[in-house]
Amino acid sequence: MKIEEIIKSNITLKDAKKVILNILYTQNVINDKFNEILKPNDLSSEQYNVLRILRGQKGSPANMCVIQERMLAKNSNTTRLIDKLLLKKYVTREVCPNNRRKIEVLITQKGLDILTDLDPKVEEHEHFFAANLEAEELEKLNYLLEKYRNIK
Repeated sequence: MKIEEIIKSNITLKDAKKVILNILYTQNVINDKFNEILKPNDLSSEQYNVLRILRGQKGSPANMCVIQERMLAKNSNTTRLIDKLLLKKYVTREVCPNNRRKIEVLITQKGLDILTDLDPKVEEHEHFFAANLEAEELEKLNYLLEKYRNIK
């Protein structure tokens, strides 16, 4: 369905505006479906992102700056996210022995287990949205989105 039909616009939209609207609308559709996957586990997409970042550390702790710079949503409150994950016992947080100003965060086995449970559901989610596109189209879409985003 075209974006004009979705937003019930009866005026002709310029292509630049249609691209923005399409991206924003598509992001919301993807996020809504993704949140359905996370909801039974009482996780937000940002909390899930933090857990994925920490799993990628392969047993090494990450400080708050590392987590923040790897977040998809750069405006996330990393401290608040870590606090919530601590309450769920998905992470541990300790003061770095070499630098007391530095906080180190490590994923727990419980955090790893929840990701292992979610992995096939997330992969199914990704395949669901990619199903209408050929491999070459997916590659082209990634290229175009990266080109669109990287403003000079």
